[in-house]
Amino acid sequence: MDPAEAEFLAEKELVTVIPNFSLDRIYLIGGDLGPFNPGLPVEVPLWLAVNLKQRQKCRLIPPGWMDAEKLEEIRDQERKEDTFTPMPSPYYMELTKLLLNYASDSIPKADEIRTLVKDTWDTRIAKLRLSADSFVRQQEAHAKLDNLTLMEINTTGTFLTQALDHMYKLRTNLQPGENAQSQDF
Repeated sequence: MDPAEAEFLAEKELVTVIPNFSLDRIYLIGGDLGPFNPGLPVEVPLWLAVNLKQRQKCRLIPPGWMDAEKLEEIRDQERKEDTFTPMPSPYYMELTKLLLNYASDSIPKADEIRTLVKDTWDTRIAKLRLSADSFVRQQEAHAKLDNLTLMEINTTGTFLTQALDHMYKLRTNLQPGENAQSQDF
């Protein structure tokens, strides 16, 4: 899975918008949305919120966790802990990217939020690389990866699976096979 596919999945997350138009309930395969009334908040999937925002049909309300003070706490907690801490959303990175790209005017302290999320991301990826390095060095057979997001797993997944595949090939080549001929004379 590549980052675009993870972003596609993130676009199904619900966010709150305040529409400036009226529309009855709409019926979609993924579920019913609305009704839309001017000034009344309504939850919609992120893909629709971005579309409405681009057409200037709504004001977007950032998720509760997308606050500078809360993100500072999350970043500091992540730096303090040796293990991965739970994130406020399984798609925190994708949501931040999309919301800040398309609705930064609706998000207070947008630049600070961008920096805090990037700091948290960098801390988590560094932990993940250290964990993967330790895993490979100790020649473990399995690992437990709690509290990782899909995007984080995808970032190191290819590298880790290739490394484990190479380790397996090296181990099987080092072990003498049943048909191996001795070089004793």
